[in-house]
Amino acid sequence: MYSLLETINSPADLRKLSRMQLKTLADQLRAYVLDSVSKTGGHLSSNLGTVELTVALHYVFNTPDDRLVWDVGHQTYPHKILTGRRERMASLRQFGGLSGFPRRDESEYDTFGTAHSSTSISAALGMALASQFKGENRNAVAIIGDGSMSAGMAFEALNNAGVYDDSRLLVVLNDNDMSISPPVGALNRHLAQLMSGRFYASAKQVGKQVLRVAPPLLELARRLESHAKGMVVPATLFENFGFNYIGPIDGHDLESLIPTMENIRHLLATGAGPQFLHVVTRKGQGYKLAEADPIAYHGPGKFDPSMGLQKATSPAKQTFTQVFGRWLCDMAEHDPRLIGITPAMREGSGMVEFHQRFPKRYHDVGIAEQHAVTFAAGMACEGLKPVVAIYSTFLQRGYDQLVHDVALQNLPVVFALDRAGLVGADGATHAGAYDIPFLRCIPNMAIACPADENECRKLLTTAFGQDSPVAVRYPRGAGAGVEPETGLQSLPFGKGEVRREGSGIAILAFGTLLYPALQAGEKLGATVVNMRWAKPLDTELLLKIAASHDIFVTLEEGAIMGGAGSGVGEALQAAGVVRPLLHLGLRDEFIEHGDPAHLLALQGLDANGIEASVRNFCSRFIQGDLPAKVVLKAVA
Repeated sequence: MYSLLETINSPADLRKLSRMQLKTLADQLRAYVLDSVSKTGGHLSSNLGTVELTVALHYVFNTPDDRLVWDVGHQTYPHKILTGRRERMASLRQFGGLSGFPRRDESEYDTFGTAHSSTSISAALGMALASQFKGENRNAVAIIGDGSMSAGMAFEALNNAGVYDDSRLLVVLNDNDMSISPPVGALNRHLAQLMSGRFYASAKQVGKQVLRVAPPLLELARRLESHAKGMVVPATLFENFGFNYIGPIDGHDLESLIPTMENIRHLLATGAGPQFLHVVTRKGQGYKLAEADPIAYHGPGKFDPSMGLQKATSPAKQTFTQVFGRWLCDMAEHDPRLIGITPAMREGSGMVEFHQRFPKRYHDVGIAEQHAVTFAAGMACEGLKPVVAIYSTFLQRGYDQLVHDVALQNLPVVFALDRAGLVGADGATHAGAYDIPFLRCIPNMAIACPADENECRKLLTTAFGQDSPVAVRYPRGAGAGVEPETGLQSLPFGKGEVRREGSGIAILAFGTLLYPALQAGEKLGATVVNMRWAKPLDTELLLKIAASHDIFVTLEEGAIMGGAGSGVGEALQAAGVVRPLLHLGLRDEFIEHGDPAHLLALQGLDANGIEASVRNFCSRFIQGDLPAKVVLKAVA
C-alpha cells in the first residue's frame, strides 16, 4: 500500500523521483497520514490539506539547506513523514514520542519551533537576512495559513520584509478556508506560471527601463499591470508591501505547484526580491468525512477511518469548557450587557451555542489576541461587560494590553482562561503554566482557581459581578465530575474554605489539585484548604490556620516560581509568621507532551506524589528543634 512512500527516507530521495511518480507518492502519503492519525489522534483536516504542497516544497527546494518555516505547525505531519520520521508516527503526541508540532531538537528539517500562529514570516525573514549576511545562497520559505494572516504580527513582518528588496524570502499563503474564494482553474494556472516565469519578470524590467524617460507612461503601465492582475487575483495588497504576488493556484495540483515554485526559486536566485505565492487547498482533502466537516476532524482522538467519528454511547462528564459555555449563555440571558469575545477559538472555548443564540453579542476577532484584549477594554469603557474566552497560553500574547489597557484602567473584563495547567498531547507550547505568575503581579487583577465544575460556574458568576478585571482559570477536559448547580449563584470574593480538618500540616490547594490533596491529606492527617483565589489571597483564613499548624504546603497546577505558593509565603512574611513552607507545582522546566495524568505524576502532583513530598519535607527536621518535630509522629 505504501510501496513508494517506504522508499522515501529524506527529501533527497523524493527529489530522485520523476514528476510522474509524485502523484502516486502524494496519494500514499495522504493515506498514511489518515491511517496514522486514526491510531494516535492528532490534527487531521489540516494535514490532509497540505500533502501536495509539502511534496512540492521538498521537491523544488533544497531542504534542509533551504529553510522551511511552518506557521502554527499543526499541518506538518506530511513534512515529518517525508523527513525521516515515518516509522515514528506511531508515537505521535505520546510521552517520549514525536511532537505534534515542528521542533528544532527533533529534526534538522524543523528549522523553527512553532505552535502559536503568525510567527513564520518574521522567522523566515530573519533566516533569509542572516544567510545573506553570512554570504550563503539559501532560500527561506514561510508557509502560513489564511487564518494566521489575521494576526498583526504577520503584517508587521510583511511590512518589514518589503524593505529588503533583494532578500531570498518566499511567503506561501495556504488559503484553506476559501475566505478569498478565487477561481483556481486552468486560466489561473496559466497566469500563475506566467507571472512567475522569466519572460514576465524580464518584460517588467525592460518596460521599466523603456518607460523611465516618460514618468506618466510608467505610472500608467504600473496601474494597468496592477489592475489587470487585480481583476483575477488579490495582488494589490501584497504587492504594496513590496512582494511579487503570484497565484492563486490549486494547492492540490502538482502540475501547477511544481513549475510555479521552480520559477519562483529562479526569481529568488536572481535577486528579484521577496515573493508571495497564494495557494488554495481544502481541509480534509481526500477523506470525504473530513472534507464535509473539517472542524470535527480538526483534532480527533483515535477512530476507525471506515466508520468516522462516532458519538459517545454514554454521556461523559461535563468538561470545564462546556461548563463555561453553558454559564455564558445563562448569564447572557440574565444580563444584556454581557459580550462574548474570542480570538478564533469558538469551538475550543465552548462558544458555539452562545454564537447561535446571541449572534449580535458574539465577536470572533480572528487570531489577534492583542486586539481581543483591547477591544474588550473599549467595550468595558462604554458600560458593557465583556467576557474574553481565551486559552491561558494565548493570553501571553496579549500581556501588554492586559496590563496597559485593562488593569491600569481597572476595567471590568472577565478572562475565562481555558487550558490552564498541563494540556497533555499538545505539550509545552500550549501548556497554561504561567498565568498565575504573570497575572498575580498586575495591580487590580484578581485570579480565581476553581476546584471543580460546580465551583467553576459559581466563580465565573463571582468574577462577572466585579467592577474590576478578573481571570478564572480552569483546565482542559473534565475535573472531579461535580455536577454544576443551575442558577447563577456566586461565591464570596477572595475567600477560601477548609475542606478537611487535620493537625500539624496544612495543605493549601489552588484549583483542581484539591482532590488529590484531599486523598493525601487523609493519609497524612493534614488539614486541607481549598484556597479558591490566587489573588486576592484569603489572608484572614491563612493566619487563622497558621495559629494552629506547624507546616504549610502549597499546591497548584502552575509554575512554582512566582505562583500562588509564592503569594502565600509573601503573606506570611508580611504578617511576621515564620513556618516551614513547601511549594508543590510545576517545576522550572518545559513539560513535554504526554498523558496528562502521567505528566502530573512525574511532577509529583498526584496523591501519592503529594504525600511522598510532604513526608520527605518533614523528615528534614528530624534532627532540628522546629515545631515540625511535633508533626512527625502523625506522618511516620
